[in-house]
Amino acid sequence: MPTTREAVVQAALHVLDQDGLDGLTMRAVAQRLGVQHNTVRWHAASKQRLLELVSDELLAHCADEPLPPAWDERIRTLSRRCRAALLAHRDAARMLTVACGPEPHSLRYAETVVATLLDAGFDGRTAAWAHWSLFYLILGITQEQQAGTAVPVRADQVPLDRYPALAATLPHVGSGEFDQRFDFAIQLIIEALAARRQPAK
Repeated sequence: MPTTREAVVQAALHVLDQDGLDGLTMRAVAQRLGVQHNTVRWHAASKQRLLELVSDELLAHCADEPLPPAWDERIRTLSRRCRAALLAHRDAARMLTVACGPEPHSLRYAETVVATLLDAGFDGRTAAWAHWSLFYLILGITQEQQAGTAVPVRADQVPLDRYPALAATLPHVGSGEFDQRFDFAIQLIIEALAARRQPAK
């Protein structure tokens, strides 16, 4: 049976989960499928192209219905789905930072976010730039979480006499509480958008 592009992408996801982004190579995918290296290249001519296809697959179901009717809840739901899709696979956020392009699922997700904002009465620039602000937030905090390298800031690193503001907020500085920090940032963006929204005429 011929190897399909879908099979190549699914094999690449297995390699990603097992070996991480650095281990995701054309040869590793071919070995996973039990085929020749050229068979993978038939569907993805380069590693960059392979990463683009795999990145797009991660967003395949983020914009699926049902979605909440209210624009703010819809934005919150779409953002949480996107983050969950990335958290489901090792190094996924890091991969999207270098390989997210105008592919079908990626475009559908962006279309849904932007259309939600346009339908809510926001102008085109606000809708487009808000989408990117949300997407960069998702990539950034998810990549930090998946990297697993963040460590809490210690009291001896922020002396009170030199960094009084940081010392006063030390319990909230540094790693951890990713879900809470994410929800907090999403809420800030939604509140900022709501303040810009033009009332319906």
